[in-house]
Amino acid sequence: MKSWLSSANATGCDFPVQNLPFGVFSQDGEDPRCGVAIGDRVLDLAALERDRLIETGGTSVFEADALKPFMERGPDVWERVRARLTNLLRDSGDTALQKTADRYLIPLTDVTLHLPFKVSEYTDFYAGKQHAFNVGTMFRGPENALPPNWLHIPIGYNGRASSVVVSGTDFHRPNGQLKAPDADAPTFGPSRRLDIELEMGAVVGTGNPMGTPVTVAEADRMIFGYVLLNDWSARDIQAWEYQPLGPFQGKAFCTTISPWVVTRAALEPFRTTTPEREKPLLPYLAEPTPMLYDIALEVGLTPADSNEEAVLSRTNYSSMYYSAAQQLAHHTSSGCPMRAGDLLGSGTISGDTPDSYGSLLEMSWGGKTPITLPNGETRSFLEDGDRVTLRGHAAGDGYRIGFGDCTGTVLPAIKKD
Repeated sequence: MKSWLSSANATGCDFPVQNLPFGVFSQDGEDPRCGVAIGDRVLDLAALERDRLIETGGTSVFEADALKPFMERGPDVWERVRARLTNLLRDSGDTALQKTADRYLIPLTDVTLHLPFKVSEYTDFYAGKQHAFNVGTMFRGPENALPPNWLHIPIGYNGRASSVVVSGTDFHRPNGQLKAPDADAPTFGPSRRLDIELEMGAVVGTGNPMGTPVTVAEADRMIFGYVLLNDWSARDIQAWEYQPLGPFQGKAFCTTISPWVVTRAALEPFRTTTPEREKPLLPYLAEPTPMLYDIALEVGLTPADSNEEAVLSRTNYSSMYYSAAQQLAHHTSSGCPMRAGDLLGSGTISGDTPDSYGSLLEMSWGGKTPITLPNGETRSFLEDGDRVTLRGHAAGDGYRIGFGDCTGTVLPAIKKD
């Protein structure tokens, strides 16, 4: 399938007609509204809806500054809208329809992209086996790398929804309590071991009533789509604070997501199975069908005052031990109510070699083996001015389903007297 918009058919285009990811944009100081990426343009959904060229089965949803009103309409409406958009943008030979749709397209270079949905809650998981094994090996040795529960349960913690930002938002290095291994007491100051975490984020589109668990199959249908996610981490702050209750300030300062939500429907051709289980999972976590996706991922780092990016890592989402649907089903197993706009971080996605690890902690093995960049600089952890970019795509036959860049730059810490 091709689009009548030539840029959508270009080699390496992230946004062909098979994708149609949803986001929020503004232009020339106007209020933010919902749109869909196609080629090098954004399709103005608010204008389409206002002119009754697209229907969502109720009051207006696309004039909102977030996708939540649309997501709350549910999977049947998502599918119907996607079918209508595909009909408008595919090359069907209907020149009248093409001319109609063309009036609602705006160059991506002319718009500002915003956080695509208001994050209701944010839960970050620890579901990548290689990452968990690597980190555990550093601190406890390979024989005790995985905690006893890891092969039975998707481990997670509740993060800070308020610090989730859209790609392109720069952030300040966090301050916090730091304690050297040989020190008697902690000090307070900027993190010196600032890190990244390469993750995927699952966006919950519909919720469940409090007290009502959902199955893995039901959880999969509740997921509206996926984003790239960088869960920036202050490893030194985290190391001092995390026992016994887990991450807190070391993870609370910033989480970056890509601006476009790639729908579950667009990723359907790329489903793949989770890895073979080392221990059988309890029945409520059983997957009725493949629930992971074959999505190639990479991490790039560009130091300050440089235009030369170093690709630090390439890996694949298919390496995860638990799928987002399993994570969501487990989240509801206690009766926890989920809501439209909830964000589930996959956990760090690492392959089995250093050039496929998803964090600097692993790449530099805790700082023992610094990484050399093309300009000769070295990194164990992030320096001020470093720009990190996550990228991802699923490769189809003659097209790719891309996510766009997920980028953030480290600014110096804010010092208080």
